Amino acid sequence: MDKNKQAIELLQNGKIEKAVQMFTEVIEENPKDPVGYVNFANVLISIGEKARAESFLKRAIELDDQAAAAYYSYGNYYFNQERYDQAAGMFEKALANGLDTNDLHYMLGMCFISLGKFALSLPYLQRSVELNEEDIEARFQYGLALAQSESYKEAIEQLQKVIETDPQHADAYYNLAIANAVTGTEPHDILSLLDQAIAIQPDHILALNARKAVVELVESKN
Repeated sequence: MDKNKQAIELLQNGKIEKAVQMFTEVIEENPKDPVGYVNFANVLISIGEKARAESFLKRAIELDDQAAAAYYSYGNYYFNQERYDQAAGMFEKALANGLDTNDLHYMLGMCFISLGKFALSLPYLQRSVELNEEDIEARFQYGLALAQSESYKEAIEQLQKVIETDPQHADAYYNLAIANAVTGTEPHDILSLLDQAIAIQPDHILALNARKAVVELVESKN
């Protein structure tokens, strides 16, 4: 196993100091290889040393301006600081340089969701789900973005798949109820979905408020 892999394994096992030491050795032994700088930057980000991390990411890109992994890590660096425009720019550069992963497309989609640009998020979240159909969070966010874009039928389809895979996903039940309400589903069915959300998470404020509103609407019509 090479030192990069050993260092990553140390990091995954929580041995931060040893991982830092090994990544330092990797850079010292291969100062022209951007991989070591990217990996070291990821360690620094994980321990909150953002300024140092950015300097290592910049160095990686100076060494190889087509290093997709460096742009991806830089995107995460910006995203974690809620600098979503800059994060999206970096993720797009990672995509342009050949990175085509579920995580990358998900993060790009989340940038646009965070910016309130739901329609722009759709192709990236859709691609994220295509690349990993078992990624429940990506599918859930895709469903939300579809609903925000008023594609309610498609949103319902995605949210139903979420609860089929994860029957304990309270937020999926709640948002499925709302999407059904918008499309004119019977109140009884909407209440059933909201009750399931509340059964999973009794303090789900949105579901509780929505249930109250539906009950009041039904009573006003009787």
